[in-house]
This record gives sequence, C-alpha cells and structure tokens, in this order.
Amino acid sequence: MVRIYTQQSSISASKMFLSVLTIFILAIPCSSALVIDASENWDGPYKVTGGRTLLVEELSATWCENCAEIDPYLMDAADAHGSRVAMVTYHPSDGFDAFQPPASQHRIDRLMITHPEIGSTPSFIVDGGKLRIGSESWPDVQKDILTKEVNNLNPSNLEFTILKNDSGIQANIGKFDNRGNGLGSSQLTFMLMQHGLEVPSGFDNPGENIRDRVVTGIAECNLQNDTITYFEGFTSSQIVGDSCSTGFEVINDDINSDFSIILLHETTYDNLSAQNMTSQTYGAVEFAYRDYEISDSWNNLILIIIGFTIVGFLWITYEKTR
Repeated sequence: MVRIYTQQSSISASKMFLSVLTIFILAIPCSSALVIDASENWDGPYKVTGGRTLLVEELSATWCENCAEIDPYLMDAADAHGSRVAMVTYHPSDGFDAFQPPASQHRIDRLMITHPEIGSTPSFIVDGGKLRIGSESWPDVQKDILTKEVNNLNPSNLEFTILKNDSGIQANIGKFDNRGNGLGSSQLTFMLMQHGLEVPSGFDNPGENIRDRVVTGIAECNLQNDTITYFEGFTSSQIVGDSCSTGFEVINDDINSDFSIILLHETTYDNLSAQNMTSQTYGAVEFAYRDYEISDSWNNLILIIIGFTIVGFLWITYEKTR
C-alpha cells in the first residue's frame, strides 16, 4: 500500500454552493437506523429489516495524517444520515497499519477489481460509484450519496436476527427477496465492523488513540450454489438448512468492543473478476451496538452549512440580476 497524500484543490464558487447545498439537504436527520446504545442493557434478540441503505466504503490507515483529520467526524456524519448509509472503513495489510485485519484487505482487493487506481488514503466509494480521494472530496461523497439514493428504486429486501451473550454474537438470515436483482451472479455478505478499537502502541499514529468503523469480519454465501465462499474474522460461518437465503449464519465468540453487523446483497467476487461487473450493492441493512449521539460539533457544522447555503443563494440571485 503506497502512502499517498492528496492536496486540496480550488473549486469554483458555483460548485462550492452546490456542494454546500447538497450537504445541507443530506444533513437533515431522517429516521434512525437500528442503533442500540451500548450504555444501555442489551434487550435482544433484535430483528433488522431493510435494504435501501447505501454502503459507503472508506480506505483509511492509522498512519494517515489526512485520515486522522476527518475520521473523528465521519461517525457523526453517518449518524446524521440515519438509515440511509452504512459507512465502513478498511485498513490495509501494508506492514504499517496498526490493525491490518485480513477481512479488510479482502474488501480492498475486491474494490481493486473495479477501481484499480485505489491506493490513496483516505478514499471513499459510495455504493460502487466513483473513487473520491482525500478529505477535501467529502462534498463529492455527499453528492454521490444523494445521486445513488435517487436511483436506488428497487433494492433487495433483507432481514436478519442478532443475538448476543457474554462472550459474543450470532446473526442469522431471516427473510430475503432479491426483487430480481443479481440473478445468477450474487451473494449474501455479513460484515462485522468494530468501534472504539484502541490503536496499539509502537505504531505511527497521528490521530486519536481509538478508531471506529474498522471492518474485522467478512462472511460470503454464494446464492447460486449455496456455499460459504469466504469467511474471516468470525468464529464460524455456516448454512443452517438448505440455502444461503434461509439459513446463512455467522458467529463470533470474542467481541470486546462496540460493533455493527451489516448484511449485503451484492455481486459475487468471482463474477466481478470474470465479467467486469459493477460492484454496487443490490441491498444493505445495518445493526449497530455502540454509543449513539450526534455531537455538538456536527450540530454546529449544520448551522454553518445553513449559513453558507443562505449566502450562496443570495449570491446567485445577485449575479442573475446584474
């Protein structure tokens, strides 16, 4: 993994206004995803149903200075979007990162099939779309989310149940309706993402001592032949019964931090490689067990955005009347 740091570029006033306006629209809170506050007692099992959530993938690293600047705010940004996005972070197996989970590298390898130029940190991809590089690209990420939402008209319907005990978790597929998506080339994927992971000492770390949204577990079940094609970071993964769509299950017996579980319906890894297909998801849904609070810094940012939006509107009106 080559360490590349991007420089901020200048943009036109009109593009700035459109970016700010888009951020304002997307920052308006919507209905919350299923988030259980980790400060409260677990009262499960919980059933999670959905599909319209967009997967926002970030390539980050504990040694990355630009990542350290933006990462503390991204959880608040994800919470402000509610159930519209599931934001995940992949840490590379590059010999320098403090985590280097194999599951993250597996997802990076998947992204490299459709985005061979990926490598800079931080980088963002919204639902298999354009590669956005650098912290200054965040307004473009927001616009990508809006565009994908407009076009996400018929997502697959997903449901899973999650149980928790003293030592770990278990997630089982519930209902699944692909609604005609991904016929002949798709899989169900469980993704484990851990929050509040402490960065071990001895590693280059310009940021905070803990990191969020670190993908540490992946399990994939091929819907065409009903086989587990990959799992890493889970204690076990199996098909209970006859098929992925009715019996896909993952277990992790050692969860020592807050976490999220995401269920995806997406193109298989092999079909991405063989047929040059898009990597967008057909459906996604997330369950999170973590501290949940929109921070004052994010609320203040929304107020600033509103101010910029008003100023931008007045500026455009003035230009038209000149």
